[in-house]
Amino acid sequence: MVIRNVRNFGLMDTIYYEAHKNLYLNLTNRCSADCIFCIRNFADGVYGYDLRLSREPTTEEVTGALGELDLSKYREIVFTGLGEPTLRLDVVLAVTRWLKSRSIRIRLDTNGQAALINPGRDVISELKSAGIDSISVSLNAESEEKYNKLCRPIHRNAYGAILDFIREARKAGISTRVTVVEVSEIDLEKCKKLADELDSDFHVRVLSEAASKEI
Repeated sequence: MVIRNVRNFGLMDTIYYEAHKNLYLNLTNRCSADCIFCIRNFADGVYGYDLRLSREPTTEEVTGALGELDLSKYREIVFTGLGEPTLRLDVVLAVTRWLKSRSIRIRLDTNGQAALINPGRDVISELKSAGIDSISVSLNAESEEKYNKLCRPIHRNAYGAILDFIREARKAGISTRVTVVEVSEIDLEKCKKLADELDSDFHVRVLSEAASKEI
């Protein structure tokens, strides 16, 4: 297992961690939702890594850390961590371009609220242009009412924005996966049907897996 400690943060901050033959990037602890089953609510990290940040790393700090690694040994590099990556969209884009110049496969794990988080920007086009290979979207509900209850988004109309994000990603030709957490409140069959309608792959995460973020 690999850990990156950035000492000039003032704390020993983990900006990347290794699991499932992937490398995961931890850019922020902030999120535009507060899901009742999120690891943020009951732990400091995953796989034994403390992902609480004393401050958010810059693009240069992330690429500098990655530049010390043999990135070819990973299946893919994944933006995920303990928060929502698109809250730091410019860093995601810059790091993606840096990685693609080295022919690395890249995935974004997201809550799908990027358009609300970054108003006025064509986020999907920017991600496509930067070189994102695939996107995994945490849908976690079959209806807006259920989503608002379970995920408690800070933005109004978040659920509709998530569906639009998935549609636009597929329209742009980006490989897209819809995920839901297996809890009793969520109708998995309806979520699967919705994923099919959105022409997206579908993945159910058990709570222990959800606590470990995406795989």
